Amino acid sequence: MPTVFSHIAAPIAFRLGLGKQAVSPRLLTVGLLVSVLPDLDVLAFRFGIPYADSFGHRGASHSLALAVLMGLIATLAAPHLRATRGLAFVFVAFSAASHGVLDMLTNGGHGVALWWPASNERFFLPWQVIEASPLSLRRVFGPKGVEVLVSELLWVWLPCLLGGVTLLVARLIYDRTNGHRNA
Repeated sequence: MPTVFSHIAAPIAFRLGLGKQAVSPRLLTVGLLVSVLPDLDVLAFRFGIPYADSFGHRGASHSLALAVLMGLIATLAAPHLRATRGLAFVFVAFSAASHGVLDMLTNGGHGVALWWPASNERFFLPWQVIEASPLSLRRVFGPKGVEVLVSELLWVWLPCLLGGVTLLVARLIYDRTNGHRNA
């Protein structure tokens, strides 16, 4: 898995592209939380739930079904998030789904149960370019952790920054050509 620090890159980039007027601080906070929430499944190890179980690490909590559920919950909270229901759904579902997708790019583990509950099969993407983060905090703060962070800068933060800037430029061009004020 990428570290918790890198799972927040996708919602940050999405907000950069959409603008702070579209994505309120409250909506951003929820997006950041749901982008890291799936890794609470590491607690399953403490309860004797095997890694490969549906509710083990990278199982149901990393699925698109859970991302959609988080998005649907956000639609109910949209007024409190200071967002439209549609934006709340898309932003939160995207933020949650980004977690599983990033984990599918790592070179470790057993893959991600992306299609749970329809399938318990675990998947990786064809490009496993992100160095998997160790599950031990001691190793995260050692030489292996440095290797992981360098990998994440290259394969998570840089692409997210480029994506966010591209979305920002597209939004600014759209606003300018349609007579909208820049956000």
